[in-house]
Amino acid sequence: MNRSIVISRYALTLVKYVRATGRGEIVCSEAEALEKALFSVPDLRRMVTAADDVVSPFDKKKLLQTALGSQMSPELSRFLTLLNNNGRMSLVEDILRDFVNLYRRSIGIRKAHLTTVNEPSERLLQRLRALVKQKTGDDVIIEVSVDPSIVGGFVFDLDEYLMDASVKHQLDLIREEFIERNRRII
Repeated sequence: MNRSIVISRYALTLVKYVRATGRGEIVCSEAEALEKALFSVPDLRRMVTAADDVVSPFDKKKLLQTALGSQMSPELSRFLTLLNNNGRMSLVEDILRDFVNLYRRSIGIRKAHLTTVNEPSERLLQRLRALVKQKTGDDVIIEVSVDPSIVGGFVFDLDEYLMDASVKHQLDLIREEFIERNRRII
C-alpha cells in the first residue's frame, strides 16, 4: 500500500479516537513533543524505526515514553501499541505530524511558518492572523524563525500557500529576468 495512504489512515484513526475520548488537546501536545524529539535526536529515530529483532517493540515504546519526559496518555500509549503490533513504527514520525495537522484542522486551527530578517512586530503577526481568518475561517498558530539571508521582507508558509515577500526572492526574480533577456540578445 502507498506510504502516504498508510500514514493518513493511521493519523485519521488517531484523530477520530481522541475526538471520541475528548482528550485531543493532551494527545496533540504529546504527539508534537514526540515528533520534535524524533526530529531533533536522530539516534532516537533510528532506534524507534529499527527492525524488531534489533530493538524490541516494548523497548521502542519505552524509548518514546522516556523521550516524552512525562506520563504518556493512555490514548497515545494504546496507539503506539497498535503501531508496534502492525509493524508501522517506522512511520511514527510522519503519522504524528499528520495527526497534529489533521487534529488542529478539525478544531479550526492551522499552523503557519513565518521567516523574517529580525523578530516580527506584533502588528505584522496580527495582520497575518486576520488575513488567514478572513480567507480560511480558521485561527492560526504562527511559528517564527529569523533568517538574515532573506535580506528583507518575509516568507509566510501556510499549508499549500506560500507568500514570499522577501528581498532575496525579488532579487532572484530580477536576476532570472536579466539572464533571460541577455540570452535573447546573444
